[in-house]
This record gives sequence, C-alpha cells and structure tokens, in this order.
Amino acid sequence: MRHMTFSSEGFPLTAARSPRVQVVETTDSTNADVIRHVIDAPDEWPHLSLLLTNDQRAGRGRLDRTWVTPPGSALAVSVAVDASALPVAARGWIPLIAGAAMTRAIAAQLVGSVHSATLKWPNDVLLDGSKICGILAEVVPEHPDVVVIGSGVNTRMAAVDLPVATATSFAAAGLVCDDDRLLADYLGALDEQLKALGAAGGDAAASGVLGEVESLCSTLGSDVAVSLPNGETLWGRAQRIDPDGRLVVVQDAEFESVVSAGDVVHVRSRPVAE
Repeated sequence: MRHMTFSSEGFPLTAARSPRVQVVETTDSTNADVIRHVIDAPDEWPHLSLLLTNDQRAGRGRLDRTWVTPPGSALAVSVAVDASALPVAARGWIPLIAGAAMTRAIAAQLVGSVHSATLKWPNDVLLDGSKICGILAEVVPEHPDVVVIGSGVNTRMAAVDLPVATATSFAAAGLVCDDDRLLADYLGALDEQLKALGAAGGDAAASGVLGEVESLCSTLGSDVAVSLPNGETLWGRAQRIDPDGRLVVVQDAEFESVVSAGDVVHVRSRPVAE
C-alpha cells in the first residue's frame, strides 16, 4: 500500500490552480518525493505541481528537525515552483513568500471567528500565537531553478497529540479545515507573490512582497530570543525585515543585528542575569 497514488478528485479547487495534484496514502517525506520526481522527470512536474498526504512518517523541517504525526491528523504538501524568473540573490524570499501565502490561506479559514493567523519570521504560521504550520524550501539538486516548498499543517490533530506546548491545530482550536480550499488559496497567493517578485526583477520592496510579509508578521515589534547557528542567543526587539528578507533585531534600543538564519522565539521579557 505504500506510496499508493489516489485520485485528486477530492481536491477540485486545488486542481484548478495546479497542473498536477498527486495524492498519496502515506510517505516518509513529501519533499523528498517531489525532489526525486523532479530529478527523474522534470517535464512532468511543472510550476505549482504538488504532492500531498495526510500520513507523513518522517517529515523534515528547518535546522534538520524531524517529526512524526498520527495518520490523518496533519496535511503534508510539497509544491514545485519555477524560480527561473527570479535573480538568484532574490530567491531567499521564496520561503517567506510561502509562509505569507499559507498565513493568508489559513486566515481565510478563520473568517467570522475570533481566531487569527500570523506569520512568525521566517515562515512558521501561528494560530492565536501557537504554531500550526511549518515550511521548508529546498533547491532541487541538478535543477537549481526548481524549488520544492514543503508545508505541514496541523489540521485534525487532537490537543493531546500536539508535539509541544507551543503547537496547535485547527481541531485543537475547535475549527474544521477545508483542505481543498486551503491548498487552492495557498497556491493562488504563492503564485501571485512569486510572479510579482519576478516582474520587479527581484526587488522585494518594489514588488510589494516585503510589505505583504511585514503586514502578516507578528515577529515585528516583538521581543525575541534568536538561537543562532553558532549556539549563541541574541536578545532584542524585532524591528523590521530588510530588503534581503533578513530579520533586523535591535538590542538595548541601540544596536542593530541582522539575522539571516536562526530559530526565533517570541518572548515577553529577557531573563535577568543573576
């Protein structure tokens, strides 16, 4: 039964936006699958082609994290995007664009409710301040103009199954997610922002991409602790996002640090050293 492919008929809205919707019963990693498929048959996986499952056994995230979710409790989807229209220097915006697009898509599910969706830099989606979706973008080996964007959305996960106290799900919040509409909205926003960035020659400010990301990003204005790749922790207030998509953190209301990679935690205040 492993890797069995099912019809995409259950995703008509998604299929209207994507040239290929492949639904599999189970897999270890949707990103690994799509990367392999693009390497083997790139012409069969054009822009916005995707593979999805609700039973991913070995999901991968930023900083080489792995996680397992109970079958049927989360939606894992990986989308192949054509980045050839973007200057290489501007492609660092792709993960942020994906995070913003998913934030918009999740927010559309919340209309009429008391709940809210925001973006945590660079590309985690928060529901009422807790993580509901993580995103990982990877360049395809041998095909550097193709980027695979993987997303894991906690849809039907019961509160007892949430992996950490800072996570949440649609079900834990008492909400029902329309998976097909969510994916269609995500693809629409993703494609729109990628095209805008390409049309502006990779200029995130001129394209409106920078403003779009900043408008959704609850990290800005928050006190943060950033775990840097070298093991140090940077404390400060997230001030803005720079033209390259990096987070600008102000320390002691005076010194600016630019963060290009790191694990950001929103904090209420910095602990006092003894």
